[in-house]
Amino acid sequence: MRSGGARRLRLGVLCAALAAGAGEAGAQAPLYDLLIRGGTVVDGTGAARFRADVAVRGGRIARVSRTAIPAARARRVVDARGMVVAPGFVDLHAHLDPLLRLPGAESMARQGVTTALGGPDGGSPLPLGSYLDSAQALGLGINVAFLVGHNDVRQRVMGMEARAPRAAELDRMRAEVARAMAEGAWGLSTGLKYLPGAYSNTDEVVALAAVAADSGGIYTSHLREEGLGLVEAVAEAIRIGREGRIPVVLTHHKAVGKPMWGASVRTLAMVDSARRAGVDVMVDQYPYTATYTGIGVLVPAWARAGGDSAFERRLADPALRDSIRGGVVFNILNDRGGGELSRVQLARVPWMQELEGKTLADWAALRGLDPTPENGADLVLEATRRGGTSAIYHVLDDGDVRRIMRHPQTMIASDGRLTQPGEGHPHPRWYGTFPRVLGRYVRDERVLTLEEAVHKMTALPAARLGLAGRGRVAAGMQADLVVFDPLVVADRATFQAPHQYPAGIHHVFVGGTATVDAGRFTDARPGRVLRRPAGRTRAAHAPRARGR
Repeated sequence: MRSGGARRLRLGVLCAALAAGAGEAGAQAPLYDLLIRGGTVVDGTGAARFRADVAVRGGRIARVSRTAIPAARARRVVDARGMVVAPGFVDLHAHLDPLLRLPGAESMARQGVTTALGGPDGGSPLPLGSYLDSAQALGLGINVAFLVGHNDVRQRVMGMEARAPRAAELDRMRAEVARAMAEGAWGLSTGLKYLPGAYSNTDEVVALAAVAADSGGIYTSHLREEGLGLVEAVAEAIRIGREGRIPVVLTHHKAVGKPMWGASVRTLAMVDSARRAGVDVMVDQYPYTATYTGIGVLVPAWARAGGDSAFERRLADPALRDSIRGGVVFNILNDRGGGELSRVQLARVPWMQELEGKTLADWAALRGLDPTPENGADLVLEATRRGGTSAIYHVLDDGDVRRIMRHPQTMIASDGRLTQPGEGHPHPRWYGTFPRVLGRYVRDERVLTLEEAVHKMTALPAARLGLAGRGRVAAGMQADLVVFDPLVVADRATFQAPHQYPAGIHHVFVGGTATVDAGRFTDARPGRVLRRPAGRTRAAHAPRARGR
């Protein structure tokens, strides 16, 4: 008995010692998957920067510590001394059309983007649910979310008819919007400058916006006009927000053409007035003095009603052709044309690639034509008949860009399209939007503070969309993070040589996984399709005025 008890005692002591040793070893085992040490944290809220270590575990931020966390506590350590650690950028206006072909989203990831909202300007894939399933199955380099596009909904129901919908047609459009919202859309977008959205009236848009509002969605509006008619178009968007009882984003807000330069003073005052009246209106913007869209924007909308065949018939009628040509001349002189053929730079010309990067004036010279608006109009009509082209329009004023950027309700968004080197001659915003703000407008010209700029790129758009758990550097948030050098960060893409990735973006993490690692694109696919949570209602958004 005595001997057996002693053996049991010795065994118990040994087990206790082993357990203590195991506990001590466990205390030294890595606790975090990733530790970003010594960086300056700009947390996205607009608060002052501070030095801190950021620890990540299980795809989320586990700890933000102003005292040093031992390197041994993490499986991987990133030295961020001299760097800024910020939330990953949330791009509230992105053309994700090539997503199934370019799922790695390199052109966005290298800018520091970790979440992008697709389906802008009235265009989106339909049916949305099956498209989102396909995207998730591929694996994605960034998180993506989508709006449902009014133009695609209208075309599906009404084709290119230039009239108001009949009651049954409006009901079908409502059902399409409701279906997309149920499949995960975050709201409704319109492109009222484009076809067939240009043929809709305000009441139609209000009716569809109200459907999105019922599911807690937002409304983003490519305004009906951004040049002549800009003020009236802003008023229309505010009315849609008021009567549809839905939060509004005036997307890629700008004042197009010399006659309208300075008009942002008035449009921003309208935003402030609407907000005071209870209409939840915000703005997004890209930091460039040139726009980008199809060449058809210079052609009067009425001329293209009914589709390509109807357009050809009108051009064959001498009187109608003169009217169409006159409308193009007017737009070259007063609107997107900027008054000079040299301001219209051809970007993607599938049927004549040697024109890419050249201007309408260059094309006229190749034809032996003087660079007059009338000759430019003939070239625009030729391009439209040959299938169209996209173009860059150098028609904005930097004073408006700065004024809009400073407004407290303005968010930074690229209006960029996923791309890769060698594809056409894109707008440099496709590669450089966010670094350009940080480099030129923060560091070099001090239009914004660093904290203001990061807020406009992160927490502000995340809150607008209703993305819980993203947009801030704080414990419990998703580990979507960007580490950049504030002294180096800059856009490299130019209007002459657009296919260039930016400088100074060192690391980008999506859910704690590196998509950009020490400046190198990894082609990791940690991104997710973000679907609007089922059951979210309009009460989830900020208060809005009752329709009247």
